[in-house]
Amino acid sequence: MNVDEQRIREFAFQIWESEGRPHGQHERHWKMASKLAEAEAQAQPKAKPRRVSKPKTVPLSEAEQPALLKKPRAPRTPKTPKA
Repeated sequence: MNVDEQRIREFAFQIWESEGRPHGQHERHWKMASKLAEAEAQAQPKAKPRRVSKPKTVPLSEAEQPALLKKPRAPRTPKTPKA
């Protein structure tokens, strides 16, 4: 079952329930539902794939480069006085 048929089935079920679940109206509900699904499909714009550009790199100055290469120090733990 494709997506369109599944959507029509959902619409037909909603119509059937909203009308109080009448017996013998399935063809009319299916036709109404197919028109709703078609209108819904036409209303939705087709999704175009988006182009993703690479992030631009900014060259670092010579002063900034060494700071990035240094490892951060571990935080000092305070000494507790001996009792």
